Amino acid sequence: MRRPPALVAGAVMVGIVVAVALLGPLVVPHDPFLQDLSGGLQPPSATHWFGTDQLGRDIFSRVVVATRTDLRIAVLAATAPFVVGVGVGLVSGYAGGYLDWLVSRVVDTVIAFPFYVLVIAIVFAAGTGERGILIAYAIVGWIPYARVIRARTRALTRQGWVDAARGGGLSHPRVLVVHLLPNVIGQAVVLLMTEILLIMVAVVTLGYLGLGVQPPTPDWGTMISDGQPFLATMWWIPTLPGLAVVFTGIGLSLLGDGLADRWRLR
Repeated sequence: MRRPPALVAGAVMVGIVVAVALLGPLVVPHDPFLQDLSGGLQPPSATHWFGTDQLGRDIFSRVVVATRTDLRIAVLAATAPFVVGVGVGLVSGYAGGYLDWLVSRVVDTVIAFPFYVLVIAIVFAAGTGERGILIAYAIVGWIPYARVIRARTRALTRQGWVDAARGGGLSHPRVLVVHLLPNVIGQAVVLLMTEILLIMVAVVTLGYLGLGVQPPTPDWGTMISDGQPFLATMWWIPTLPGLAVVFTGIGLSLLGDGLADRWRLR
């Protein structure tokens, strides 16, 4: 009862998404790549729970397999920026001086550009597909972490216990890792949930624009794009993959809010 409701609801929803990503492809009722042109554009039924697309492929199987694809890309794309951003923010906030000024200028420069426009431009230059997405987020994804952790670290270094730790003979790495990092990692984890959500939205958007995961690999964005011409007549083709995006997004958002509430209650 002491846990924030948003944390519980978000954890359950994200747990369902993760379970589908891990186990779903092993138990899907149909081959997500198998085409049956004579059975295309069928409505949801007992045989095809989400119906079929214009190529006769089972939409439910493709949505399940796409969950693994999009979630894997989002987690991989968020991991390196998380580590780099936390490290850069922690060191620059603690060291101050010229290093802190340089990091602040880099952060301000990148933030001056619209985020999604910058990601699309990098993906276009680096190449479409998963590789381009990972490169784009490796370049710009660390900025939000560095900005938040730097500000938090600067506030902590002004407190007397940091000076006491240094006066007690502790090395700079020990002060950073043992004393400062535990006090800022909570904010970084909360931000990580939000960033995974934003990355998944970006993956879907890039797939919709044809710059993301390339066919025939199932991807929510590509499925929505392929089903757009049938929205008015065969709604299930773009709508059901879209609902998967909405469900995942709400789950990650609630989990991030719940973690933030839990952190404030500590």
